[in-house]
Amino acid sequence: MSLIDPRAIIDPTAKLADGVEVGPWSIVGPGVEIGEGTVIGPHVILKGPTRIGKHNRIYQFSSVGEDTPDLKYKGEDTRLVIGDHNVIREGVTIHRGTIQDRAETTIGNHNLIMAYAHVGHDSVIANHCILVNNTALAGHVHVDDWAILSGFTLVHQFCHIGAHSFSGMGTAIGKDVPAYVTVFGNPAEARSMNFEGMRRRGFSEDAIQALRRAYKVVYRQGLTVDKALAELADSAAQYPEVAVFIDSIKASSRGITR
Repeated sequence: MSLIDPRAIIDPTAKLADGVEVGPWSIVGPGVEIGEGTVIGPHVILKGPTRIGKHNRIYQFSSVGEDTPDLKYKGEDTRLVIGDHNVIREGVTIHRGTIQDRAETTIGNHNLIMAYAHVGHDSVIANHCILVNNTALAGHVHVDDWAILSGFTLVHQFCHIGAHSFSGMGTAIGKDVPAYVTVFGNPAEARSMNFEGMRRRGFSEDAIQALRRAYKVVYRQGLTVDKALAELADSAAQYPEVAVFIDSIKASSRGITR
């Protein structure tokens, strides 16, 4: 049984699973699907095509699934897909995709998107990520598992934010951030790796030390990227974590933050 406040407006074509709650003055538009146990607060606007999974919570004044303001968008049928167990706090804006890219904006599972953050069209947020207050992702941004973007972080379009990476408050990111790397500043500069985050997630000390050495090879020895990666080949064979770091650099299309 869904718990719908009588002051909410639900389009007849919207699909709400059992246990969905919708607060007063919220609007659930056509083409919206909401999974079991998801709670929609008051004054939320959901626009489709949007699919929201199970046990999410969306707080008041958020706008989820709206058209992108990208000028190349001409009203085509695009989507927003949100997984399970996400928390979307007050005033968050999330836009659907464009046909020029994936035609879909995607948010995975167990993410925390804090107040007034923005997720632009065609962006992909993986799992267990945190976007702190007022973080803004331009279109086409990819954020990998366990990344943390501190308050007022700005991410340029097409940037890739690697797994377990971390940005400091007010960071402006214009290039790709490799896995595990910590960046600060405007423009962003690499400062270290997110070692404390790794420890909290159970990384072994051996793996952490291997990543520490890998960081120094890439960032401290004055090598070209190709030479640095070649020097890390043996370490990558021994430690999967180092292989993830290397792969995130090889996959960069915008160049890595240095």
